[in-house]
Amino acid sequence: MAVMEGAFDPRFGEAWTRRQVADSLTLRNVFFTLIDPAGADHVDPERVTGFALTRQVLDEEEILLIAVLPEHRGKGIGKQLLQEVIDRARNRSVTRVFLEMRDGNPAEHLYRGFGFEKIGHRAGYYRGAVGGPLDAITFAKDI
Repeated sequence: MAVMEGAFDPRFGEAWTRRQVADSLTLRNVFFTLIDPAGADHVDPERVTGFALTRQVLDEEEILLIAVLPEHRGKGIGKQLLQEVIDRARNRSVTRVFLEMRDGNPAEHLYRGFGFEKIGHRAGYYRGAVGGPLDAITFAKDI
């Protein structure tokens, strides 16, 4: 939760509550990946720098949340985390990965660098705390 609270700007209302995360983890086929400053995916909870939460349905997987603490951005941690998510999905026979993000999210370059392509747009989908509704963009990548 420390990463959640540090990584998501409260102006946009994107962070989940502890309850939302806990409830999602009780669902079948929901997975989490943690990463530390060195990029290791077997992490001491005190050293968590980033995380991803995903959900698999048949041969497709959706990245529900992915985050890296701001002080660790620009160091390749996000790339390592996203690669680990894709590798784990592939190992579970997933053939396509989806994600949705707020339009204007600076992480878009990371997703496009991994070959995610825009497949949808939802006008006014997010209700951020700043400036009214915000659009969402849906991306997909075949793996």
